[in-house]
Amino acid sequence: MTQVKPGDKVRIHYTGTLADGTTFDSSQGREPLEFTVGSGEIIPGLDKALPGMSAGDRKTVEIPCAEAYGVHDPDACQAIPRAQVPDDIPLDPGTRLQLQSPDGQVMPVVVTKVTEEQVVLDANHPLAGKDLTFAIELVSIG
Repeated sequence: MTQVKPGDKVRIHYTGTLADGTTFDSSQGREPLEFTVGSGEIIPGLDKALPGMSAGDRKTVEIPCAEAYGVHDPDACQAIPRAQVPDDIPLDPGTRLQLQSPDGQVMPVVVTKVTEEQVVLDANHPLAGKDLTFAIELVSIG
């Protein structure tokens, strides 16, 4: 039976959960996720779990944050003067916003703290700093 190796195009079904059992993403009810193994299209820990699997195989893998979305980087948090934020922008902690850099790149951020003087925005991935668990099923290779 054919086994996955780096460079193979694969299709998987998956369910990703946090340490408390909360599901953060799943392909259930959708088409399987398709990608090339070892190409960097998915998080490193999941990429490393696939070689050696055959179509129809299932496994559950624990992925530490360093091999998922990375550790939470305090340098990705920035305080900006509240006066620079237009009045129509919601600033409740947990609100997701998008900033545009001077060169036109869009960056998703989350409001983490608001005072009368400043707003703290976090540009870390929402899953940064979290260990993840994935239940995966290899649907096909090739």
